[in-house]
Amino acid sequence: MVRRSLVRRSHLLSSGALLATLALLGCAGQAPNSPYGYTPSALGGASGGAQPPVPLPSAGPAIGKTSGNVLLLLPLTGPLAPVGQVLENAAKLAFPDGSSPSLDIRDTGGTADGAAAVAQAGIAAGDGIILGPLTAVEARAVAPLAQTAGVNMLAFSNDGTLAAPGVWPLGITPNQQVQRVVRAAADAGRTQLAALLPDTDFGHSLADAITSETTALSEPAPQITFYPPGFNGVNQAVNQMSDFADRGQGLEEQIKAAQDLGTPAGREKARELQHQQIPPPSFNALFIGAPDGNTLAELANFLPYYDVSPPQVQYLGPALWSTIAPQMAHQAVFLGALYAAPDPAAAAVFDAKYLAAYGAAPPAIADVAFDAAALAKVAAVSGGYTSTVLAAPAGFTGTDGVLVLQPSGHVLRGLAVFQIAPGAPVITSPAPTQLSQPDN
Repeated sequence: MVRRSLVRRSHLLSSGALLATLALLGCAGQAPNSPYGYTPSALGGASGGAQPPVPLPSAGPAIGKTSGNVLLLLPLTGPLAPVGQVLENAAKLAFPDGSSPSLDIRDTGGTADGAAAVAQAGIAAGDGIILGPLTAVEARAVAPLAQTAGVNMLAFSNDGTLAAPGVWPLGITPNQQVQRVVRAAADAGRTQLAALLPDTDFGHSLADAITSETTALSEPAPQITFYPPGFNGVNQAVNQMSDFADRGQGLEEQIKAAQDLGTPAGREKARELQHQQIPPPSFNALFIGAPDGNTLAELANFLPYYDVSPPQVQYLGPALWSTIAPQMAHQAVFLGALYAAPDPAAAAVFDAKYLAAYGAAPPAIADVAFDAAALAKVAAVSGGYTSTVLAAPAGFTGTDGVLVLQPSGHVLRGLAVFQIAPGAPVITSPAPTQLSQPDN
């Protein structure tokens, strides 16, 4: 079994019609007459011939080039060079030596200026599509150059605000994670949502996604509380969010006052009060944006103390929980908590291919680079790198499951819903194999 690091490093990433399966080059079962390692059915043909995708009327005029090499922008020097090398390795699995079109790999140095300079050089050289760059800062420098040149761009960032016609961020965005798990909670009747989020860019991105999704579902406005780093900040935030002063502190004060009487009647009154239940909070689902185990360990104490715990409250969380789910399982209060993330089983074939080629299991960020490269290869033999091809309504099946590139630049993803359980998380709602939703 291939073991993989699921860390996506949010600071780095924010930092039918046509159902194209981004199959691995050389994997077992591929059609022998398929020149790029994709099965004929993956390209829409039943007998081996690649067929062009059905045009997408809502896309408007097609954006993008129909030919040219594939420009791959990566930080191959500087602090992010190790990540850049992983991304290069993954992309090369879709572009073996001698393949056509070829990869034009250029080093951004991990900076906005560097990314802009090499992007301009690649465009001038006639490259037909851009893969990358890695960070949102780099992507913001490259996007206007690509749009001006009419070159489509598959960025590796998970910053959904980059989305624009011709620019698709392929990282798993906060909005994708939130939408999937909040809808799963709503299906279970958990429609009164609160959120406890770090006071960071990541936390505020989650807040925007939560507000947007509750509005889309016609749910009450979410109660969002941000916390600063540190024990005291987290404690105060939970206290504030829980409204414990009104819900439970008054009852505790009554019990203490009865005990202080020092009389049989007072003690009897205190016993009666102690059997009264503290009213539940004003919400029945809580999205916890804690991205690390230390903060979650603190919350494992604070949340029950302020009486914000199951079964009255269903905990929800981000995809980052996939990296710390076993640790969370040791905290009884988190058993049953839900989060949305890719199903690791979907990437098993890619993991094995990467391991065989490079001698190490890939980190999960490699999935994005391979999918982008394989998608570009599919597009190259399906009519070119245009928005009509890339935004095919049926989408594509990538290493992290199905994804649909929308004409607006937004990306829909089919994520699974996981539940924290003893030993290992379990899937409570499998990842969908098809996505059909209006553009947003």
